[in-house]
Amino acid sequence: MHSQSTTHHPQSPAINREALVRRHNVRQEHFDPRSPVSVGNGEFAFTMDLTGLQSLPDTYPVGARDELPPGTLLGTQAQWGWHSVPPPEEYDLAGSTVLYDSPRGPVPYVDMVGDIVNDRETDTSLAETWLRANVHRLDLGRIGFRWIEDGVERAITEDEISGAEQTLDLWTGVVTSRFTLAGHPVNVTTACHPDRDEVGFRVESTALGAGLVVSVGFPYGSEAWHDAADWSSADAHTTSLHAPGASRDHNGCEAWTVHRALDNSRYKVVITGPHLGVEQTGQHRLVVATADAGNLMDFSVAFLSAGDGDCIPRGTNRLTGDTAERNAAPRGRTGVELSPAGSVAAASAAYWPGFWSSGGAIELDATPDARAKELERRIVLSQYLTAVNCSGSLPPQETGLVCNSWRGRFHVEMHWWHAAHFAQWNRTELLLPSLQWYSTVLESARQTAKAQGFDGVRWPKQVGPDGRESPSPIGTFLIWQQPHPIHLAELAYRANPSRELLEEFAEIVFESAAFMASFAHPTSRGFELGPPLIPAQESYGSIRAKVTNPTFELAYWQWGLRTAAAWRARLGLGPAEAWTTVADGMVPPRVIDGVYAAIDVEPFTIRSDHPSMLCALGVLPRTDIIDPDIMRATLTDVLADWDWGSTWGWDYPVMAMTAARLEDPEAAVDALLLSAGKNTVLPNGHNRQTDSLPLYLPGNGGLLAAVALMAAGWDNGPERHAPGFPSDWTVAWEGLVKAP
Repeated sequence: MHSQSTTHHPQSPAINREALVRRHNVRQEHFDPRSPVSVGNGEFAFTMDLTGLQSLPDTYPVGARDELPPGTLLGTQAQWGWHSVPPPEEYDLAGSTVLYDSPRGPVPYVDMVGDIVNDRETDTSLAETWLRANVHRLDLGRIGFRWIEDGVERAITEDEISGAEQTLDLWTGVVTSRFTLAGHPVNVTTACHPDRDEVGFRVESTALGAGLVVSVGFPYGSEAWHDAADWSSADAHTTSLHAPGASRDHNGCEAWTVHRALDNSRYKVVITGPHLGVEQTGQHRLVVATADAGNLMDFSVAFLSAGDGDCIPRGTNRLTGDTAERNAAPRGRTGVELSPAGSVAAASAAYWPGFWSSGGAIELDATPDARAKELERRIVLSQYLTAVNCSGSLPPQETGLVCNSWRGRFHVEMHWWHAAHFAQWNRTELLLPSLQWYSTVLESARQTAKAQGFDGVRWPKQVGPDGRESPSPIGTFLIWQQPHPIHLAELAYRANPSRELLEEFAEIVFESAAFMASFAHPTSRGFELGPPLIPAQESYGSIRAKVTNPTFELAYWQWGLRTAAAWRARLGLGPAEAWTTVADGMVPPRVIDGVYAAIDVEPFTIRSDHPSMLCALGVLPRTDIIDPDIMRATLTDVLADWDWGSTWGWDYPVMAMTAARLEDPEAAVDALLLSAGKNTVLPNGHNRQTDSLPLYLPGNGGLLAAVALMAAGWDNGPERHAPGFPSDWTVAWEGLVKAP
């Protein structure tokens, strides 16, 4: 993909982007079990501890659920890395399908025999347990330091480490880690290749001659909710090391290949470097050491999905549009051939300045208000984290490529929160790969709609790459994911208006709208939604059989159908009259005591979980059925006494966008920085939720969507500079796209 051109707001001077980015480099001098750093490229990521490797996984735990052992934040994951445990028999969704009454008669929904209580699965059938857990995302391998002393291998320990200093240089994507290990100074450089699933390491230390080695271990896939690695099932998978041939390149580099087989999953790992010795010391463990007992170890580890012949680029550079040569010799900018780690670091250092120099930027540092400094930190780090974790070929899981949540399966209703900001920040090329995924599941989504008697496609909720739904008493009843592809495609078009883009995503947009128009049913009041359904605020799951007309979804239906109609007009197609009829005839949402209720039936509003009614004017522009004065009262009502402990990280950007569109910039900033547990942003930039959900990328993506709207404004909004920020703030911005 080609990069978008950067435009400057006429009231803003050009921003020194390198200075803006580098003042937020992540620097750590102590172990922070909540805040490791990652390197990655959207398709692959490697998360490390303070040693620059994954030497101390137990120091960075993910809290356990269901009495299972805790997982770790130190993952190695790729978009292609999935695994299924073979089922004892063939399972399908038929045993979980239930008929629900609807205005059109009985409709089949994938439900559950069991239930989910406090995120714990209870009384599920064997089929449901398997279908919810498979496929699951796989941890591809763990790379860490170990000691070999008198021929015995052991882990290094935290108390052997002192004087640590680690820096993630955001401008280059390179991590440097310096520390003393048992009296030996150690310098480690870690980087990820921007176009390959490859991580490079350069280790300099006298400890390498005193028994320090690098261990590479491989787990089985895990069906646990929170963990991507099962280290207890050694006999269920195989690891075989193949030594290099006699030939070496001019740098003396050799390549060792590891073949991995886990049931029907296959992948390869290639370890490349000069003066190395690689030995398989256990069933699923390798040791990488210097062959000459020197003080330098320079190597790369590449992970290759089944079918890849070697470590090759996946395609074009997403910022420059250049197609890299297959098997090209690694070179630096001077043309000098580099070692494996040097090649990876040089590629990273060439890519990331291009990322930061393209698209949008917001600078708040000249504002004296301390909130501005913290908000700028969150903005810069969120751009890095979403580029690493959310810009790949699949919609991401909530925890990206760091560790597993919900077994690594992604939640389609969260896709907007992960990826919409890429278009708003004029980096549409980072949105398009995951938006293109919808075309791969069109047929299964079409069959879901057809089985329920609807037109078009009904998008799933909790899935793996194949789009097969998970049994759930909640997920299959959600509808707010349905307009998301329309919204994402519209944002992409606003950033890059072209007929080519319209034609590429027209089927996704039109089929989404066809379902929406047929799902809304006519009544004497107008077109209504449900029952059954569950709104974005999932607090109403137990009454899903009778829920109707959630405020946000009503507005989303109207806006989404009208946007799809605009796509037809842009392509020179005639109008879809049913879409217009439904959009124009949507019933207005319920108002109680001057504020919008969440749903149209009792209990009307439960004051926990997402205050999703605010999305109807904030995430969305103004529609016919939403009154700004009533929404202003609704925002005030939410801020007064909502249960913040039950909220999620994207709820704070929701409130900020609503406040901004209501021209209350102080409330917008206050919402983004509201002091609440799930609005915590760690030193590494991640939005922490709980021990078992230690990071939450929808919070980062939502923040970027909110501040883009607050800086660049929106159609028919105030004409003043940065209308969503307080007037006494100094806000410089460039390259952003105005919101609808």
